[in-house]
Formats: sequence, C-alpha cells, structure tokens
Amino acid sequence: MKKDSVVQSAPFTGRKRSLIEDARREREKERERESTSASPGPSPSGDNFVFEEKSGKVTLSVLFALKNEKNAGFFKAGKVFETFETKLLHLESRPCRRSKNSLSSDDLEFFMKCEVHSSDIDFLINSLKRVAEDVRIVQEEKVPWFPRKISDLDKCNHLITKYDPDLDQDHPGFSDLEYRKRRAQISELAFNYKHGDPLPCVEYTAEEITTWREVFKTLTDIYPTHACRQFLEGLQQLEKECGYGADKIPQLREVSAFLKEKTGFELRPVAGLLSARDFLASLAFRVFQCTQYIRHSSAPMHSPEPDCCHELLGHIPMLTDKEFAQFSQEIGLASLGASDEDIEKLSTLYWFTVEFGLCKQNGVVKGLWCRTLYSLSNEPEYKPFSPAETAVQPYQDQTYQPVYFVSQSFEDAKNKMRQYSSTIQKPFTLRYDPYTCSMEVLDSPSQIHSVLGQIREELKILHCALERLTQS
Repeated sequence: MKKDSVVQSAPFTGRKRSLIEDARREREKERERESTSASPGPSPSGDNFVFEEKSGKVTLSVLFALKNEKNAGFFKAGKVFETFETKLLHLESRPCRRSKNSLSSDDLEFFMKCEVHSSDIDFLINSLKRVAEDVRIVQEEKVPWFPRKISDLDKCNHLITKYDPDLDQDHPGFSDLEYRKRRAQISELAFNYKHGDPLPCVEYTAEEITTWREVFKTLTDIYPTHACRQFLEGLQQLEKECGYGADKIPQLREVSAFLKEKTGFELRPVAGLLSARDFLASLAFRVFQCTQYIRHSSAPMHSPEPDCCHELLGHIPMLTDKEFAQFSQEIGLASLGASDEDIEKLSTLYWFTVEFGLCKQNGVVKGLWCRTLYSLSNEPEYKPFSPAETAVQPYQDQTYQPVYFVSQSFEDAKNKMRQYSSTIQKPFTLRYDPYTCSMEVLDSPSQIHSVLGQIREELKILHCALERLTQS
C-alpha cells in the first residue's frame, strides 16, 4: 500500500547516476575499439574459449600435428613455445585421426593449453606452422577477464573519474583545494591497499565528523518509518558492535570484521567509483568496495559519487542480513565472464534492487534503505520484481524514477535472481569455493564429479541430523 501524501523534499545520499551509465559507457567504448581494430582475432572454431587477462596475457588452446621424426618435431615446437615465454597449463597427445599433408598413423596430434601474451599470438602461431602441421586455434569466443581468487580483486581497480572533484566542475568540492588535497590523501590509502593488508584507518577531522553527524541524524530520523525490518535490525547491531553514532565515523576495519562474522561479507577500501564490471565482480567474493572519504561539507545531503556516508549508512546495514548478502553475491557471480550487454543488465538489476529496492512487509512497502522518500510516496508505479523485466527498465538519471520494483521477500528475490542468471550465455559454469575464496571453472567431468562428492557429504550430514531429530 502506498502513502497518502507525496514527499516533495527528499534526502538523497547517493550519486546522481548509477552503475548503469558506467556499464553503458564501457560497452560503447568496447564497440569502438572493436570497430577500429586493425586485425581481427583468430576465427572461432571448436569447443573451447579464451579468457582475456588484464595482465595482457590470454589462455590459448592450440591443436597441431607432428610427424614422427625421432621427436625432432616435438623439440622444435617446444622451442617455439619457449621463445614466446608461454606458460604450459595442459598438454595431451594422440595418434593422428586423419591423413593430411602425408601424415601417417604413426604421427601425433597435440592439444596444448597455454598462457601467452595477447600481442604474441599471431607470431607464435606463424612460428609454429613452420615446424608443425595442421595448426589450429581452438577458440569459440573470447571471455572477458574476471578474478579467479579473492586476491585478484587487486586488479579490479578501474575507476570512473566522471565525478572526481579534481575533474568535475559541478562537484561541490571542485573549488575547495583543501578538500581535494584531503580526498587525494585518503584515496591514496585505497590505491596502495592489497588483499591481506590490514584495512587502513582514517583519523577524521572535526569538519568531516560534523558532516557525518548531519547526515546520520537526518537519515536515522526517517529510517524507523520507511526502512525495512532487516535494515533497522542491521543498523541497530552496527550501533552496538561497531560504534555507529552521530559523533563517530566508523572505521572499515571494525565494520568489516563484524560483517565477516555475520554474513561472510568483508570490506575493501576503494578510491572512488569503480567500473560496473569490477564492482560487481567484487560482490561475487562477498567483498563490498567501500570508500573512506566523506562528501563536501557544503552539500551534506547530496553527493554526486559514493562516499562513506552513502555506503556505511546506506548499504552496510543490509549486508548484515544473510538472505540479502546471498542475493548480492548472486548478482556478482552472474557478472563473472558476462558480456558487456549482460553487465549493463546486471547493473540495472543492482540499481533497482540494492540501490533503490523495495520489499513488502506486513502488507506495507518498505525501502531496503531510504535513498529517496519519493520511492515510498504515491507517485511512482510499483511492479512485482521480475529480473527479466527489471534488467531492461529504462533508468531516468535526471529525475525520480517513474517505476520501482517490489520483492515479496529476499528469498524470493534470490531464487528469481538465480533463475535469471542461468539464462546468461557463457561457455562455462562457475562455482564459488568459500573455503579458498576462489572460483572453480567447471569444464571437465572430473571437476563436476568432485563437486558432486562434496555435495553428497553435505547431504549425509543433513540426513544424520534429521535422523537424530526423529529419534529424540
């Protein structure tokens, strides 16, 4: 049920635009790069794929045949791979199955998976053709690089500089040189951070605490009547365990330790607004990228970019809820290796759920957090949350949204998100291993059987628990 009165003046604590615009810009840039590329990549064939690495290297699969000349051909081929400093990942050989270029049944065909610098691919293949027969790249499609282990998030640092106070003349702090200097100091802590380092602490100034105090008091006045139950419970726990309050800006180290214990999420310092792909990838590892700088004091209830008010008071309370944490990770997992078009859709989903999400509790629509009171007025249209429809909902970046999506429960939203994720076309399946905080690419029967074995052991534990309950 909607409210009877329209709230004309609404606190707004986030940036003007969303990850959606960031993702759209990245997709357009990629299309421009493809259209101006002088040399297209190898033609697709076979049933394998290449992961594009941010380090400039790619995982390449190659088939080639060698004549049985007392192993001379094999050593020559090996010299080619050595010359280009390739890293061998997998090697198989078998008798040639067909006759080509006078190849006999005694000759061998090799399948090699290796890591090589992307700029060397053409040279490597041409060199290999001089010593081998029937050289083919086994490649179906290129898959965007994504982090495989949590330490790979050190590479997910592509910042969107559109809202940087050093570059954006409309930024409230653009003309304040002291503010910009302070921002640079705090951002430097994030730039230097590597996974495993202690989270940096910031000694906030009196002016920064005053800005935080105004935001904190304004928002906590409206949260009790507008925010959902899970948000309120999370905020209450953060006040008790992490020192949330009007007179203290929480430190990431304390908040991260608390979240880790509650839902497995942890915080990582970030210097600004990340690209959509890098931000969503972090969620897949239950890592929330969090800024430590604070908005300019001249505009305490508005920030064109994320800051610690936006994230500590807006997002963190919800991440204390297990169902919501799982939902956030589902969006992140769906993004790994996804196309630019799918990243844009997932960014839209994130925007209309995590950023501007609504849910129904006791027949009343509540906000996952009150980014704007307009969403809870009688003005916008409410629609049931449907990922396929939400993902393509046009986003208005210059005014309030005309449409918002309402979830019946977090469990329902999570299940729908999983179903939607299964429709995203990828040439592989991923599984997150919480013990090693890494991603497994399930692309072989042995890996799948191993996972099934682990699931069977888990089911045995549940079966044993049920038996004991029935016997008691």
